[in-house]
Amino acid sequence: MNWTVVQRILGLLLMMFSLTMLPPVGVSIIYSDPAWLPFVESFLLTLFSGLVIWFPVRRSRKDLRLRDGFLVVASFWSVLGTFGALPFYLTDIPQMSFIDSLFESMSGLTTTGATVLTGLDGLPNSILWYRQQLQWLGGMGIIVLAVAVLPMLGVGGMQLYRAETPGPVKDTKLTPRITETAKALWYVYLAFTITCTVGYKLAGMGWFDAVSHAFSTVAIGGFSTHDLSIGHFESTTIDLIAVFFMFAAGINFSLHFFAWRFVQIKHYSRDPEFRAYVFILLIVSAIVIVSLSYLGVYAEGEQNFVNGLFQAVSIATTTGFTTVNFSQWPGALPVLLIFASFIGGSAGSTAGGMKVIRWLLIYKQGVREISRLIHPSAEIPVKLGASAVPVRVVDAVWGFFSVYVVVFGAMLLAMMATGLDQVTAFSAVAATLNNLGPGLGDVASGFMTVNDPAKWIAIVGMLLGRLEIFTLLVLFTPVFWRH
Repeated sequence: MNWTVVQRILGLLLMMFSLTMLPPVGVSIIYSDPAWLPFVESFLLTLFSGLVIWFPVRRSRKDLRLRDGFLVVASFWSVLGTFGALPFYLTDIPQMSFIDSLFESMSGLTTTGATVLTGLDGLPNSILWYRQQLQWLGGMGIIVLAVAVLPMLGVGGMQLYRAETPGPVKDTKLTPRITETAKALWYVYLAFTITCTVGYKLAGMGWFDAVSHAFSTVAIGGFSTHDLSIGHFESTTIDLIAVFFMFAAGINFSLHFFAWRFVQIKHYSRDPEFRAYVFILLIVSAIVIVSLSYLGVYAEGEQNFVNGLFQAVSIATTTGFTTVNFSQWPGALPVLLIFASFIGGSAGSTAGGMKVIRWLLIYKQGVREISRLIHPSAEIPVKLGASAVPVRVVDAVWGFFSVYVVVFGAMLLAMMATGLDQVTAFSAVAATLNNLGPGLGDVASGFMTVNDPAKWIAIVGMLLGRLEIFTLLVLFTPVFWRH
C-alpha cells in the first residue's frame, strides 16, 4: 500500500473540496441572509486540514495502484462527508447536532435525498443552496471530477475512475485518455444541468429555485428548497419537465456522450440496458396510473396521470422528489414503488439502486438455467444484444446480488434493534442503501424522528449504496491488506 501517495491525494482533494464552501457565501451576500460566517469558517478549517495532510508528503510521486484507488475513494467519501457537515453544525439557523449535520451532508453527497430538516421554506438561502450543491457534486462523483485534473496532481486516474464509477462493467472508456473521459462526462452533466435550469425557469420557477432544483434533478438527488418538494409549485409543466430530466439522468451517461459527440440517437434503441430501463419505467408507471384511476384516488383524470407518472419515475430512478404523499396511496402501490427503487437506473448514470444492467443479467441468467433443464448439455451463453457476456461479469453480478441481500438483511435487523417498526425499518434501509430518500412509515417525510443509532446505520447505508457496497467492503477483507 502506497500510504504517502494516498495521503497526498486525500490532502489535495480535501483542499479542492474546501472551495465548494465559497459559493454559499456569495448566495448569502446576494440574499442578505446571516449564514455566511459558518461557510467561511468551514472553508478555512477544511483548507487547513487538507494542507496539513498534504504538506508532509507533497513530494511523493509513486504510482497509484488499484488498491490505493479503492482506499482513496472510500476514505475520501467518509472524510468529505464529515467536513461537508461543518456548515450545518456551525450555523445557528438551523441548529443541528453533529449526527444530524453528518446525516444531511452524507445524504447530499451520496444523492440519497433523505433529510432531518423541517421548515425548509424558512431557512437561509445559503443553507438551501449548499444542500443542493452537495447533491450536484455527488451526482457524477467528485472523485471523477478530480480525475479530470489529476494530471496536474502528478498521478494517473484510471484506478480512481474504476473504483468510483457505478456499474458492473468499468473498463470501457469513452475516450482513449481517462482524463478526457472524466471531462466528457462532466461536459454532458453540465449541459444537462443548464438545460434543466432553463426549462424550470421558463415553466415558472425563480432563478434560485430553478438552479437549485436542476442541481438535484440531474444528480437524481431529491433535495428541494421547499417542504412540499416539487409539489410546492403546483405546476403540471414543472412536473413533466422534472419527469423528463429524471428519466434522462437515469440513463447511462456514455449514451448521452455519444449522442452529443456524433449527433445521433439511434444507439439508444440498440442498447439492451436502455431498452430494459424504458420497459421497467413504462410498466411501473402504467400500473400506478391505472391503479390510481381505478381506485379514484384523485377526482380528475389528469391528476391521476401526472401524479402517478411523476412518482413512478421519481421513485424508480431513486430521485425522491414528491408531488404528493405517495406513502398514503391505497393497496400495494407504496410498496411497489419502493421495490422499483431496488432496480434503480442504468449503470453509468447518477441513479442509485442495484442498476438495471445487473437485474437484466440476472433475468437472462435465470432464463438460461431454465433452458438448461431442458437441454442440460447445451452451451448457452448469456448475451447482451449480440455479444456474449463474459462469465467473470456474470459471476460478479451474482456476487454483488448475494452481498447486497446479506447487507440489507443485517441493516434491517440492526434498524429494528434500535426500536423501529418493521415497515419503517425496511423502507429506511431501502431508502438509504438504494440512495432513494423517502420511505414509508415514520420515514415517509424524513428521518427527523428517527433515533441517533438508526441515523448512524442509515449513514453507513448511504455510503455503501453510493460506493456500490464492494468498494467499501473490500477494505474490511484480509486479502486487501495482504502483500
